[in-house]
Amino acid sequence: MEEKISTASEYLIILIYLLPIVLFWLYRILKSRRASHRHTQALEENRQAGLTEPASLHPISNRDLCIACNACVKACPEGNVLAIINDKVELVNPTHCIGHGACARACPVNAITLVFGTEKRGVDIPNINANFETNVPGIFIAGELGGMGLIRNAVEQGRQAMEAICKKPRIDDKDQLDVVIIGAGPAGFSASLSALQNKLRFVTLEQETFGGTVSHYPRGKIVMTQPAELAIIGKIRFRETTKEELMAFWEKVVQDTGLQVNCNERMESITPFEGGYEVKTTKTSYRTSNILLAIGRRGTPRKLGVPGEELPKVVYRLVDPEQYRDKHVLIVGGGDSALEAATSIAEEPGTTVTLSYRSGAFSRAKEKNRQKVEAAEAAGKLTVLLKSNTKEITRRSVILDQEGKKIEIDNDAIIVSAGGILPTGMLRDMGIKVDTKFGTA
Repeated sequence: MEEKISTASEYLIILIYLLPIVLFWLYRILKSRRASHRHTQALEENRQAGLTEPASLHPISNRDLCIACNACVKACPEGNVLAIINDKVELVNPTHCIGHGACARACPVNAITLVFGTEKRGVDIPNINANFETNVPGIFIAGELGGMGLIRNAVEQGRQAMEAICKKPRIDDKDQLDVVIIGAGPAGFSASLSALQNKLRFVTLEQETFGGTVSHYPRGKIVMTQPAELAIIGKIRFRETTKEELMAFWEKVVQDTGLQVNCNERMESITPFEGGYEVKTTKTSYRTSNILLAIGRRGTPRKLGVPGEELPKVVYRLVDPEQYRDKHVLIVGGGDSALEAATSIAEEPGTTVTLSYRSGAFSRAKEKNRQKVEAAEAAGKLTVLLKSNTKEITRRSVILDQEGKKIEIDNDAIIVSAGGILPTGMLRDMGIKVDTKFGTA
């Protein structure tokens, strides 16, 4: 009898120790199933809303390799792009992804690959190697033109591309530069500092103003989400700052380092010769051994092609929201630039702002910008016309078509933010291979 009591006591002790573990795992399983159900619902809602196309570089997961460790989910700076569904990682909010790539770096089993485009939407990407050199020897590409839209990525690529150029043999010819840097945005700026640090013979060309696309961001736009490293300067620890603060910092760097940037000098042609290239600009020409293209992807602004578009009230980027105070303004487009323009102008006193987009959802824009649009619309500061197209522009009004319904609204100004025509033709004319990516690396 005593032996049976002893055995029962042992079982009871074991049960007491095991019960918390069992309850813990039951809790984990229940929590995981609830989260999986919640994420499945979010994914289905995004599909029904048409929010399925990532804007740029984004992750895909190899389900055979994925161990559902959640490392990628935790690493994502945006917080809600990836989620575990049925013990595998899924891209539940594709349009939230802005291409940080932190998920791929965090995966312990290399189950995540970063790709461009999708099966439905191809993205043209120049063919470059690990040193950012194209198939045409001596011509390098860094930054947004190569598919990396984030400022941090562009800064890193500009510096790394210039480091690769520094390793190439230099020609002992005082009339020939080591490199011509075309573009003074984040990639071109970073590359220029690296060239200056390494005492290269170089010139930096910018067809508009210093800062490239960043200098044309709307006033107060939040930029820079991760630290980056600049040659000469070292680590810059901006995480979130305004366009004005970032530009002020860059301009101080230019002043402190003595960096020269030839603004308002546009590249017109590139002609190869034995041992290098001749770069002809609107002001002069340069002979160089290498070229770094850091020109971005916007290219020529895409136009609407409708009557009245030649009127002076039609522009293709926002400079300062304040200039639209007390005016009737139409914004055309569905990307981040369009949404940022619409919400910033809507804050100006006396404005009447309409946002027109041809699709049924702002699938190409970041979640933060979509939320701002929803808030402005709910507050009565902004009118959103989805599935609408501009048909005609007059001096005092604009005529839209929304699913067969004609809409005419008073109008003083129009900002067309419909993207740009990529410089793909120019690249191909130079002999650079351009691949159209449909969900491939």
